Amino acid sequence: MSKPVMRSGRIWLAALVLVISAVAFFAGPPLYRIALLGSGYMAQQLCAGLFVSGRSFDHVMAEDLSGPGFGPLALFTPHVDETAKTVRASAFGIAGQTAVYRHGLGCTLIRHRSAAAYGAENPDPFTADLPAAPDAEWPQGSRVAAGAWGRDFEWPDGVDGQAASQAVDAVFADPDPERPRATRALVVVHKGRIVAERYAPGFDAHMPLVGWSMSKTGTNALIGLRVKDGALALDDTRLMPEWLGRDDMRSEITVNTLLRMTSGLAFHEDPDDKLSDVSQMMFVQGNTAAFAASKPLAYAPGTHWSYSTGAAAILSGVLRETFDDERDYLSYPRERLFGPLGMRTAQLPPDPSGTLMGGAFLYASARDWARLGLLYLQDGKWGGEQILPKGWVAYTTRPTAQSPEDEYGAQVWLKLEKSENLGEPPMPADSFYMLGHNGQAVAMIPSKDLVVVRLGQTLNGGDWDTARDLGPLVNAFPDKTPRARFLGE
Repeated sequence: MSKPVMRSGRIWLAALVLVISAVAFFAGPPLYRIALLGSGYMAQQLCAGLFVSGRSFDHVMAEDLSGPGFGPLALFTPHVDETAKTVRASAFGIAGQTAVYRHGLGCTLIRHRSAAAYGAENPDPFTADLPAAPDAEWPQGSRVAAGAWGRDFEWPDGVDGQAASQAVDAVFADPDPERPRATRALVVVHKGRIVAERYAPGFDAHMPLVGWSMSKTGTNALIGLRVKDGALALDDTRLMPEWLGRDDMRSEITVNTLLRMTSGLAFHEDPDDKLSDVSQMMFVQGNTAAFAASKPLAYAPGTHWSYSTGAAAILSGVLRETFDDERDYLSYPRERLFGPLGMRTAQLPPDPSGTLMGGAFLYASARDWARLGLLYLQDGKWGGEQILPKGWVAYTTRPTAQSPEDEYGAQVWLKLEKSENLGEPPMPADSFYMLGHNGQAVAMIPSKDLVVVRLGQTLNGGDWDTARDLGPLVNAFPDKTPRARFLGE
């Protein structure tokens, strides 16, 4: 009986391929772009899961590429080459895309080139890993107090330990199996030291995980560093070559308006819409900055706020324009930001054109995301050195007047959404946040000398609310009292 079943399966598969081909022919480019989105998403996410995070094929497929909203991916088949470190995905051979991993730079989609050709055109800018410091205490190294890991935490004096422990348990709980929170990592930093951390099975303290839109704060830091170098200024205009000679006002877009999401460029930001600008830019278009820069100008620059991953893509392109050498550009995040902060797991990949994908694809361990948060909590200082320009954090956290209820600064959020049926969460007024797709969050609370990192995979409908679920943990900590200056501030 098995042979007829196999034969009928092949007939069904062939018929399905014909149907898909026919639909693609008659539906035209939109359906093909959706198919490219599916192959690009699968190839990029699986590549990063395998070669950046070091997870197993089955784990990534089950946890990251299935579940609510991922049904159409069942039509796509991945092919992994462990030697070449590539992943190719396609739907029955149609609309295939390939992602290739490069040391220190993560995974890049290279649809129109072979991995060998791409490697020859874009040589690895890194010759060695960042040096480790296993014996030094975090954040200088990786040593963390024994009581900070596990379930029975040794909370610092002044912390409501019972409330804090209950809050940690709640962050990892899944009370409704139909609406999983799927928390993967939690790190709590108080007075510059890790006082609590926990990881879901299959994840650990050294595993790089995607921050999605939290990456934008990394881009904010890179722009700030280039301002410190004197290569950029907040009021710089005429930023992109393709804007020169245009007869509209886009030549008046500044670094500041891009950081504050007030460029005026029309950009459809809806990750659930397969044809939206953000979905197509990240997984279909080969040049993210050029794609975003080509959008129509809907408002005069500086007059209207609209959240846009395209703005971060353009900023990455602006950053690139300040370098004459591509290797200098690609190595800049590691040499000037990740290295000094000890973010040894951090990887920021370029798009197919070579522009860093600073809007969504920074990968780092939960501890390294905490290091980035601590840099901002410490006003841009680290180890006695002013890493970011003096006053940069104050600029970053100044509300953008055009944003609703002053909720946004410059690539950081200043307020969380009100929790359903709970009203405004009891988060300290001075809190600010990195926030990303699927519930990624880094909360920085100066008044409590606190950084809290939560990473997860909360899909649509999942029971995660950053304000509701982090509020009890944050408020278990006392308000800041005077302390010895940390790390030579």
